Amino acid sequence: MKINCLIIDDEPAAQSILKIFIEKIDFLSLVAICNNAVEALSELKSNSEINLLFLDINMPKISGLSFYKSLQNPPFVIFTTAYPEYAVDGFNVNAADYLLKPFSFDRFFTSINKVVDKLNVKTTLTTSEESIIIKVDKRLHKVTISSIFFIEAFGDYVKIYLENEFLLTNNRLKNILTLLPNKMFVQVHKSYATNLRKVTIIEGNQILINQYKIPIGLKYKSEFLNKFNNE
Repeated sequence: MKINCLIIDDEPAAQSILKIFIEKIDFLSLVAICNNAVEALSELKSNSEINLLFLDINMPKISGLSFYKSLQNPPFVIFTTAYPEYAVDGFNVNAADYLLKPFSFDRFFTSINKVVDKLNVKTTLTTSEESIIIKVDKRLHKVTISSIFFIEAFGDYVKIYLENEFLLTNNRLKNILTLLPNKMFVQVHKSYATNLRKVTIIEGNQILINQYKIPIGLKYKSEFLNKFNNE
């Protein structure tokens, strides 16, 4: 998963700090740095894959707030400014967060967590074939897709089973499945989905993966067997 970011700020020092912080988080990707709203608009028009703006509110000619309000279907935004009185205005346009300069990396990371939460709710997180980001409590875990054995719905949570452990995340099974390649993962029961590449034994209406026995629901069996036989 990558969250593609755009910095829009007229202060070189602020640009530098944001760039350093973004580089510390491996699922953030800095697309460009813009000095003003005009440059930013041009960048947004040429790149539809930008997910997140770090937008300074107090900029010359066009303020960050005015610029953001003018956008059609804008990306998520984290406003940055040295002026706390702008905070209310920022949240009135549904900002993911508001960073008051100067801010620490811990505070920056908290803002990123809020963006990940919003992306998860909308189930629009993009993924690569290599890894996804899973939130467990207040931490973000980068999980290699091929290391996932199976997934289990567990009340309001989902257990993601790896070789010697599982991660418990507050999410829904169908949301997690949207983050995974459907050629590799298939739902086999209302509460289970498996990595086809980890399945070695099918015994009646059960799948054996390591020490685990996973039930196969009748309504899912045909699709599972079809994908398993073509894997």
